Amino acid sequence: MVWLLVGIALSAVLMVWLGVCLWPTAGSLIRSRSVIHVDQPTVVRQIQQLHRLETVRYSMEKIISGEHDNPYLPKFLVSDRLLLVVHGEVIAGVDLRKIEPSDVSVRGHSVTIHLPQSEILVVRLDNSKTRVYSRDTGLFSSPDPNLESEVREEAERQLQQAALQDGVLKSAGENARTALAVILKGLGFEQIDFS
Repeated sequence: MVWLLVGIALSAVLMVWLGVCLWPTAGSLIRSRSVIHVDQPTVVRQIQQLHRLETVRYSMEKIISGEHDNPYLPKFLVSDRLLLVVHGEVIAGVDLRKIEPSDVSVRGHSVTIHLPQSEILVVRLDNSKTRVYSRDTGLFSSPDPNLESEVREEAERQLQQAALQDGVLKSAGENARTALAVILKGLGFEQIDFS
């Protein structure tokens, strides 16, 4: 009789323990999976709120020269020559504010997006790392106050050109698609296509 009572008590403890351990699992099996429906205007609004998606940062350091001289007199008399060591960066990406509602198509769990072209968003020189390497002026001339500004403008132009030649726009577009795919998967989309 004692063994029977011990067996019943052990069975009751085991049933309570199994109930406590298996209840969360059973509850999740019983509950239905919540489904979030994301419509086209919501997708457009979420993407546009990202504004500019900066996806590539391109850095470069080089020496740029600039010179003012007189075609009639020797350089050692009236020239002004400047060598500038420049350090700068180009930031490229996609301006998502340009996305229009017609650029987004939502069908169930799939979305198709026509992204704007990637573009160079910023070209800037790092003034803390950019410095005058040398400056030579002729015997009868004084330094031109505009020469350094002109050389800096040329440095920005060359920096942008180098970034374009190295394929910064292609990389920016690929990175933008990858970043948006992660965001859209977070919204519940399973199939994401870019055109």
